[in-house]
Amino acid sequence: MATSKLDQLKIDREPETQSRPVGAGVFVVSTLALVALAWWWWENHPTAIVVQTVVAREISNQAAGTVLNASGYVTARRQATVSSKVTAKVVEVLIEEGTEVEMNQVLARLDDSNVRASYALAEAQLRSSETARKETSALLKEARSNFSRSTNLVERGLASDAELDRSRALAESLTAQLERKQADIRVSEKQLDIYRLQIEDTIIRAPFAGVVVAKNAQPGEMISPISAGGGFTRTGIGTIVDMDSLEIEIDVNETYINRVSAGQKVVATLDAYPQWQIPSHVIAIVPTADRQRATVEVRVGFDQLDTRILPDMGVKVAFQDDGSVTSPGRAGVWVPPDAIIHEGDSEYVFVINNKTAQRRAVSTSGEHASGILVSSGISAGERIIINAPVGLENGAVVKETDG
Repeated sequence: MATSKLDQLKIDREPETQSRPVGAGVFVVSTLALVALAWWWWENHPTAIVVQTVVAREISNQAAGTVLNASGYVTARRQATVSSKVTAKVVEVLIEEGTEVEMNQVLARLDDSNVRASYALAEAQLRSSETARKETSALLKEARSNFSRSTNLVERGLASDAELDRSRALAESLTAQLERKQADIRVSEKQLDIYRLQIEDTIIRAPFAGVVVAKNAQPGEMISPISAGGGFTRTGIGTIVDMDSLEIEIDVNETYINRVSAGQKVVATLDAYPQWQIPSHVIAIVPTADRQRATVEVRVGFDQLDTRILPDMGVKVAFQDDGSVTSPGRAGVWVPPDAIIHEGDSEYVFVINNKTAQRRAVSTSGEHASGILVSSGISAGERIIINAPVGLENGAVVKETDG
């Protein structure tokens, strides 16, 4: 009985099954998956190489004939800051910026009150000299009559020789006085001419026809041909530019000056109007070089002037090769020299295609200061790698920046 009660208190246990190492297996599988994923990402998303790129530009037949590109500025061959010959106060200014003026047109007037007072004094002195001349002329006429009568009396023995000598001396003295009075009149007339010129100098006129580009003085200010009085004295009324004398000044590197000749055709493009090609020509090559900058100045003239062309505008010019302007085989695209890679006798470039570097064999047909003319292998608008990194391979993933 006691035994059965003890049996009721026993706990029945089922035999334990052997457990498996589940955690370790999951870790191994996860590690292998991560390694595989990293390998796949590396194969499909390698590290991008940073490269510089430019866009290949299409060049027309005319541009293909360019032997040299340069930049310069529009300048006026005939330009003047109009001033006065005298120091005086400005009383009237008749110009504004943009005013078109003709030759000898009045630009301004200066205070001429002092000069006119001197002119009036000279006129009075002239009138006095003329009156004195008339007086002396009358006295001389009388003296000559007395001398004639004295001569008759002496011949008839009715007068002494001394009386004849006195009448002769008086006549000769008055003759000399009359000559001096006439000289005084001429001096007074010359003095009037001087004052007349000084009055004219107070009227400032345009030295040539042109356009006023700067107004430098106002009524009430002092003006002087020299810098007397410091910053309170003006040295000019205004600046006039002859728009018919506009041309281009260019500093050409002496290395390329052999590509420029007098009379050579030039295509000019103003920075303000980049789509407007202006036919031009070389006027002259200044026969000296700048030692510090190693440049030679070239003057280029416009074939036809236009009101849109203004002094000091920036301009780019393309010197043309007359023998190749009409050659259709010279058209193509321009790329910088740093884009061409030479390998033996072959030339190639790297083109960006779907974020990868694609190697292209090209044919070049011209080399100029601004770049290389590529006649085949690439098209206008494609992005070309310049200064390609050493070891860059075909198909490499790249990240581009503008060159």
